[in-house]
Amino acid sequence: MAATVVVCPRRGAALPAAALPALRAATEVLGVPGLDAGAAAGAGDWDGTDPASLPEGTVLLVPAGHPAAGEAGEAGETGKITVPPPTGHAVLDAVAVMDELRSPGGCPWDAEQTHESLLRYLVEECYELYQSIEDGDRTELREELGDVLLQVLFHARVAAEHPGTPFAIDEVATGLVDKLVGRHPHVFAEGERVATAADQDRRWDELKRSEKQRESSVDGVATAQPAVALAAKLASRTAKARLPADLLPDGEDPGERLFRLAALTQLGGGDPEAALRSVARAFEARVRSAEKAAAAEGKDPHALTGPDWRRYWQSP
Repeated sequence: MAATVVVCPRRGAALPAAALPALRAATEVLGVPGLDAGAAAGAGDWDGTDPASLPEGTVLLVPAGHPAAGEAGEAGETGKITVPPPTGHAVLDAVAVMDELRSPGGCPWDAEQTHESLLRYLVEECYELYQSIEDGDRTELREELGDVLLQVLFHARVAAEHPGTPFAIDEVATGLVDKLVGRHPHVFAEGERVATAADQDRRWDELKRSEKQRESSVDGVATAQPAVALAAKLASRTAKARLPADLLPDGEDPGERLFRLAALTQLGGGDPEAALRSVARAFEARVRSAEKAAAAEGKDPHALTGPDWRRYWQSP
């Protein structure tokens, strides 16, 4: 006796391609009642019979997370084999959940959002992801990656409703695939070879300029990014265009001095945004430490004097 258990994305919207041979050869196909019709079309309802006792040639469709999906072992041990869903199957679940939230009968708050109203969350989530990487917190990293993915799914779902030029998550993903393949001909095409990461960086810029037909070396630089990062990006772009470094802002205005320092740090191989964030976060930690030490001695941390601060301050 040997049944084949096919594990679908949890909401059952698709079947793994690896299951096709088993489905073609099946004598009977059963599915968990309620499994999405996209996966279970034409399947009979499974009555809960132990999958290990189902007749040979039976294919059972279950959603990821279902008890039957986690019980299967090697063929011959339990009398059944498992065809797991492909990597990335859970993204289909996320798309389906986002669609349900946004659709009639879903969440009123989600339904009211626009690209503009979501901007604050996009920025916040990206910074929270950045901080989880700085902190080396793997648990937070996984959660924050999910929050950033939510922003992508949310904006793509809103875009699908645009009355003039709609597009959805599939167009977004297809555009990304085309871009990655087109900018990596050394991987996806015959003939071209790239020996080092530096070579690929230069080749990427060449392909991007050709693809986007940019008129200026600074076209495409996001001016909404933090000022230090913006200065670094502009310096990097203009350096690739062979702009002499002595043409960088050189006045004594605070803004010009900050720009020049950020630009020179970038050109020297550093990351001025990361460097400044490191100093700022270390400063924040020393402030908190001094306040905590003062509070431990009965002082109000919100009413410290200059001498108090110096007493409790911990130098780097």
